[in-house]
Amino acid sequence: MKLNMKKMLAMGLLCMVGCGFAVVGNAGSFKLSEDVKAPTVALKQAAQVGLLTHETAALQNLENKDAILVMSFGTTVKETREKNINATVNAIKALYPDTKVVLAFTSHIIIDRVKANEGLVIPTPEEALAQLKAEGYTRVAMTSLDIIPGIEYDYKKAVFNLHKNDFKKVTFGTPLMYWQGQEDKDDDVAESMQALATQFPQGGKKDAILVMAHGTPHPANAYYAVMQDKLNALGHNNAFVFTVEGWPSFENALEELKERKIKNVTLMPLMMVAGDHALNDMAGDEEDSFKSILKKEGYNVDVYLHGLGENIAVQNLFVKKASQAWEALQGAKE
Repeated sequence: MKLNMKKMLAMGLLCMVGCGFAVVGNAGSFKLSEDVKAPTVALKQAAQVGLLTHETAALQNLENKDAILVMSFGTTVKETREKNINATVNAIKALYPDTKVVLAFTSHIIIDRVKANEGLVIPTPEEALAQLKAEGYTRVAMTSLDIIPGIEYDYKKAVFNLHKNDFKKVTFGTPLMYWQGQEDKDDDVAESMQALATQFPQGGKKDAILVMAHGTPHPANAYYAVMQDKLNALGHNNAFVFTVEGWPSFENALEELKERKIKNVTLMPLMMVAGDHALNDMAGDEEDSFKSILKKEGYNVDVYLHGLGENIAVQNLFVKKASQAWEALQGAKE
């Protein structure tokens, strides 16, 4: 039995009101309804969705000294780091030239390798916040270069919650794709797919684009199905999203190619940087790389070896996310 769309919407609204949640602003988050007079700790934690804001009552007498913390998983490949991560951080710096902007990596392994190979010391988010506090910064806008709200984003969210009381005010923005057009929210996935499509080559019925994402055991893996749906809705029916470590798999994408009798394939990463996965799993010369497998299957293969940070349209979306965290830090109304 199918429910009428208006009835479904009404039921959803009733559930939100009953639980005491309300959706506030395009760039905002779920917030507890003012009708909830004595919310429990568990209810408050459940409401930590979307852009987060915290003010520490005991520190409100401190003067405002603001900084922006940009957090990325990182990469050991220097060239792609400069073209993608550093380029995006520089774009944020250009927007806020009078504000201290700090970059932190969440991968401790990458941090160690970059230090050993290049002598470059990049802090973890925890270390970066500790340093900002030591330097007298009292308010911090935290922003992420994550693609989806998966395990990496959860790590950064945990850092926010563990260190939010160290500062007068802290905000934490959402990753590239978070909202999906619910209520009055942005459709991050559609915007991101539109931005991704700016790098798609022109093609015919025998041409296809395979977009390689990372994949995750986190429930956020479901975002990849939404991405595919948005690509289809935008008319990019020859583009297929697959993951290295999740679903849909490369085998799923290969089935699509065979079913549609595709002859020519362009491989490209759906990752912030064209790092190890892109260089080896996707485009490597080893017989088990996706490029080699496709060639063995008889396809003509082109490789687009650029991270998302090199795509100006995508880069602008990351800057937009940083701006949302910054505006929330300044107390601007959404």
